Amino acid sequence: MNSRALYVAFFLALSALLLSACGSSPQRESTGEYFDDSVITTKVKAAIFNHPDLAVSEINVETFKGEVQLSGFVSSTNDMNTAVRLARGVTGVTSVKNSMRLKQ
Repeated sequence: MNSRALYVAFFLALSALLLSACGSSPQRESTGEYFDDSVITTKVKAAIFNHPDLAVSEINVETFKGEVQLSGFVSSTNDMNTAVRLARGVTGVTSVKNSMRLKQ
């Protein structure tokens, strides 16, 4: 093998290694998925914030691979249902897990 072919083989192997590191697994998001989830989280927070009846500071939003989890405290079951409905209406959301609790 000449030196040029050796360099080409080395860079192809290095590229394959780097690209495989960017892939996702069941427990870890790829770079693109992480960015998509950040956008979804921001859109869900904005939808909740723009609703006049919801206390956005008490509702936490987390997203993993399109699945949104809502947690925190709300004043009523109606507020809880409204937050879930707003989250489901955001583009890119695949499912919504409701972990919110009612204030005592």
